[in-house]
Amino acid sequence: MSRKIALSFLIAGSIRHLLMCSTFAPYIRDRVEVSTPLNSWKRVLEGAYLYDNGVDPYSGDMYHENPVILVTTNFLIKHCAAVIPFLFVVIDLLAAGFIYGMAKIVARDLLSRQKREMANYAKGTEELQLKPEDLGQIPLYCTVAYLFNPYTILNCVGQTTTVWSNFLLAAFFFFTARREIIPAVLALVLETQRNFYPAVLIVPLAISVYRKEGEGCGRCRAIRAVLLFVVCLGLATFSGYWIMKKWSFLDATYGFILNHRDLQPNIGLFWYFFTEMFDHFRDLFLWTFQINATVLYLVPLALKLRHEPLMLATVLTGLGAIFRSYPCVGDVAFYMALLPMWKFGQKFMSHNFVVGCFFIITSVLGPVVWHLWIYSASANANFYFGVTLAFATAQIFLVTDLLFAFIKREFCLKNGMTFKKNGKEARMTLE
Repeated sequence: MSRKIALSFLIAGSIRHLLMCSTFAPYIRDRVEVSTPLNSWKRVLEGAYLYDNGVDPYSGDMYHENPVILVTTNFLIKHCAAVIPFLFVVIDLLAAGFIYGMAKIVARDLLSRQKREMANYAKGTEELQLKPEDLGQIPLYCTVAYLFNPYTILNCVGQTTTVWSNFLLAAFFFFTARREIIPAVLALVLETQRNFYPAVLIVPLAISVYRKEGEGCGRCRAIRAVLLFVVCLGLATFSGYWIMKKWSFLDATYGFILNHRDLQPNIGLFWYFFTEMFDHFRDLFLWTFQINATVLYLVPLALKLRHEPLMLATVLTGLGAIFRSYPCVGDVAFYMALLPMWKFGQKFMSHNFVVGCFFIITSVLGPVVWHLWIYSASANANFYFGVTLAFATAQIFLVTDLLFAFIKREFCLKNGMTFKKNGKEARMTLE
C-alpha cells in the first residue's frame, strides 16, 4: 500500500510539473472556471508589485487577499520567484498527504466504533459494514481522488491561491480527526482570513473535541476551541492592521466577498443573478444568498450529524463550495476527495450516474459555450449560465445523495434492510 501511495504522489507531481512547463499553462490560468477575482495569481502578483512600490494594493479593486498573504507572496516573489511553481506543486501534494492521514484516522475510528456497536446491528446488514481491508482502501481512494482529479490538477497548474486553501482545509480535517485543537484552529483561522465561508467548520471541530474520551469535561474543550478560534481570528485580523497601518483591507477582503462587487462570470450562481438584479432588490437577495452559503444549514445539519462531526464538516465544505460568491473548480475538487471516506453508503446513492454525466458534460460544454459567447459572439450569457447552473445542480445532487445515503445506512444498520407493510415488502424513502 505504501508503494502505491508513493507512486501516486510521484505521478501526480510529475503531471502537475509537466503541465506547468507546457504551453497550456497560461491558457489554464486565464480560465474563469479556474481563476476568480479572489484567487487569481495575476492579481496576487499585481498586489505584491504595488505593495513593494509603496502603493496601497487595497485602494483599488484589484487585490483581495489578506495582508499576511500579501507580505508572504511579496517575499517569495522577491527572493525565490523561480521556485514558486514548484512550491505550488509541493503544497498541493502536502494537502494530499494530510487527506491521506485524515482518511486513515477516520477509517480506523469508524471500524473501532463498529466493533463496539456490532451487538446492536440488525441481521443481514453485513454488506453495509466496514471490512478490515477498508483501513487501507479508504485512505488510498481519498488520496487518489485528490491527486488525479482533473479539477485539482487544473487548480494547481493555474497557480491559484485555492491551492493554499485546500492545503489549510486538509490540515484542518487532519487535526480535527486527531482532535488536536490548537493546530486545527490555526489552520481554520488562516483559511478564514482569506475566505470567511469556512468559519462554520468551527462547529464540527467543537463537536469533535466535545466527544473526545477522557481529558476532562467535553463541554470545556468545545468552549475552549471556539474561544481560541475567536481570539486567534481577532489577532490575525489585527496583524493585518499592523502590516497595513489601516483597516481598509477589511473592505477589500471580507467586504468584497460579502458584497460581490465583481460580476466576472465563474462557475457559481451569484454573477448572473446580480447582473440581472434591480438595484433596489440587491441588498435583500445579497443577504439571502450569503445566509444560504453560510449558516442556513448549519444548525439542522449539526443536530442531525452530531455523532459524526467529520461527515458534518464534509457536507458543510461541499455546500460552501457550491453556494459561495466566487467558487472555482479547486473548491469542488477538495470536497470531492473526501467522498471516498463514506463509500460504505454507496449502496444508497442513487444518482451517481446522473451526477457523473452532469460533471462530464458541463466540464466540456463550459469552455465551448464561453468561446461562443466571448470570442465568436454566437451565444450570450444565458448559455454560459445554463452550464454553470447545471454544474451547481449536479453538486447539489451529489451532496444531498451523500447525506441521505449516510442517514439511510445508519437507520438500516439498526433496523434491518427489509421492511414490510400490510404483509408486502416496502421501500424506505426520505422526505
